[in-house]
Amino acid sequence: MAVPSLPKSAQRMQALAARRDYAHALTPALRSDLEAKLARIVLPHLIGARIIAFYHPLKAEISPYPILAGIGADQKAAFPWFLDRDARMMFREAPAVTPSPWGVLQPSAEAEALAPDLVLVPLVAADRHGTRIGHGKGHYDRALAHLRESGTVFTIGLGWEPQIVEDPIEADSWDISLDAIATPAEWIITK
Repeated sequence: MAVPSLPKSAQRMQALAARRDYAHALTPALRSDLEAKLARIVLPHLIGARIIAFYHPLKAEISPYPILAGIGADQKAAFPWFLDRDARMMFREAPAVTPSPWGVLQPSAEAEALAPDLVLVPLVAADRHGTRIGHGKGHYDRALAHLRESGTVFTIGLGWEPQIVEDPIEADSWDISLDAIATPAEWIITK
């Protein structure tokens, strides 16, 4: 897994390779079982959230869709939405049905824009203090900073167990710390 003494770009490359190798080694049945375990861990922590932001997973990312299947009828689901590659990430009401500028599914442009009070954040890597490494474009950090300017938002990083590093990751000034992290094996409060 990522070695914190390396530059963040090298940590990211190492962590992406480790995540890919781990996910590719899972059988479809085991992957489904682990994602169901993740949902059982996370769902009790979503009680009280009105609008929950999910993400459409990349191939090696753990899927939040089993969590989405378990939310309450009074809760709304949102997904990241981009007008173009240079636009700030927004959240629009689910489902994710059209390709984003990167080809990942996102809601349609006509879907209601929402301000989530809880955001499920995909990980490349994270430490137990809530510092995460993402894909390096800063989309989540900018979106979360904007949401926190306008109110309270709780963040939960989602990942496979090998994505959690024991040594602290050095945070950049723009990094938004996660409030909690969940894997199929544990719930980590970071603050």
